[in-house]
Amino acid sequence: MALKEFDVPVERRIFPASQGLELVGDAFGDAAHPPALLFHGGGQTRHSWSGTAARLAQSGWYAVSIDLRGHGESDWDPDGAYRSTGFRDDVVAIARSFDRPVLVGASLGGISSLLAVHEAGNDVARALVLVDIATRMEQSGAERIMDFMKGGLDGFDTLEEVADAVAAYNPHRPRPKDISGLEKNLRRGDDGRWRWHWDPAFMTPSENGDEKLVSQEVLDAAAASLTLPTLLVRGKMSDLLSEEGARTFLDQVPHARFADVSGAGHMVAGDKNDAFSDAVLDFLAST
Repeated sequence: MALKEFDVPVERRIFPASQGLELVGDAFGDAAHPPALLFHGGGQTRHSWSGTAARLAQSGWYAVSIDLRGHGESDWDPDGAYRSTGFRDDVVAIARSFDRPVLVGASLGGISSLLAVHEAGNDVARALVLVDIATRMEQSGAERIMDFMKGGLDGFDTLEEVADAVAAYNPHRPRPKDISGLEKNLRRGDDGRWRWHWDPAFMTPSENGDEKLVSQEVLDAAAASLTLPTLLVRGKMSDLLSEEGARTFLDQVPHARFADVSGAGHMVAGDKNDAFSDAVLDFLAST
């Protein structure tokens, strides 16, 4: 099919991942073109990448936006633990089903992609794009994200309530007049309430409290191991990745390129999609 607003062919695909899970993706463009895999942030779905995926497809890429485990239409984690290793192994499994794809990951999707390259080796991908995530994150920004996600665990009575919650989290982004587009990121329960389209266990502490976390040592080792072309994109208004955090990563990965997107916060692709897509396409044209 073709998404009317993008006028490019889009195919819903299912991908075998790790632990026997299946992940759902939207594939934009011609499968004969070089692949680019897009992995969203925690609490989002594959639809957060639609604008960028369409731009990539229009520029000669086969862009595949994938729901992470426990998100969107993908399978939920079998034990509800949502460990970083599970997300990492999913990226490795899907990347290996393509011929050295570009990996584009935002936040959780970026950490998972970075760890996947570290685990599988630089040959698993042709390039890596990290979106507002690196080896040093601001605790206050991470806590604000967690508070926003926890605030919706009990659900919402109406889409208006959902739109209000999103607007409060992203005050710099205009509140959309048509809020029907929010439905693709939500599911409606038997009680009639709208809930985010992800497994609530994603926000539940595991029995071993730090299992879900990635140690600083692992992140630093993963960054140090990068040899493939790498782009770090930061939202200039981000409260999660500071300028200092970006500089630390660029010191760790001297060959990496950097783009600081004005007017964007942590949700870079959603805040300033054209500027973000331009930065990614400029980088890919040079790799």
